[in-house]
Amino acid sequence: ARHAAVVRCDLVFTQALAKGLVIFLHALRDVDALAAMRMTLTVAVISVPLNTVFGTAAAWVIAKYEFRGKGFLLTLIDLPFAVSPVISGLIFVLVFGARGWFGPWLGEHGYKVIFALPGMILATTFITFPFIARELIPLMQSQGRDDEEAALSLGAGGWRTFWMVTLPNVRWGMLYGIWLCNA
Repeated sequence: ARHAAVVRCDLVFTQALAKGLVIFLHALRDVDALAAMRMTLTVAVISVPLNTVFGTAAAWVIAKYEFRGKGFLLTLIDLPFAVSPVISGLIFVLVFGARGWFGPWLGEHGYKVIFALPGMILATTFITFPFIARELIPLMQSQGRDDEEAALSLGAGGWRTFWMVTLPNVRWGMLYGIWLCNA
């Protein structure tokens, strides 16, 4: 699989530079290309931090606590991997489209979701949500709760324990999850 990805990446660069570096650089300065790059960066700058916060929270709750509905939460996390992107897009249109559940209300109030920045952010956040949570859950489970309980017994509060104990223990897994989410 890795070899196939390298071949595809080589093909992309070969095709992009087929007419020469000057033509490639000129194409990058095209108004539409710049708008597409700006939109991509905007979506990434918003959806990656959202997924970092919510993915970390979900992983922490799943790894550190036993509760009713834990299996359902794990199912929600895995949902973007289980559902076809075509079906996800159809559901998105059925929910936010002009004749969807929220479409008429959104239209009346001047909000545009489909084919607009909010829709791109929602779709990207949904599709990339599992990457951070799925990186952190096994890591947090393997580390157990001993370090956090020791910090709490020494008088540290919940947030201080998270920032000083939990986060440093999972920082590399979180960084890898952020990298995957952004990719």
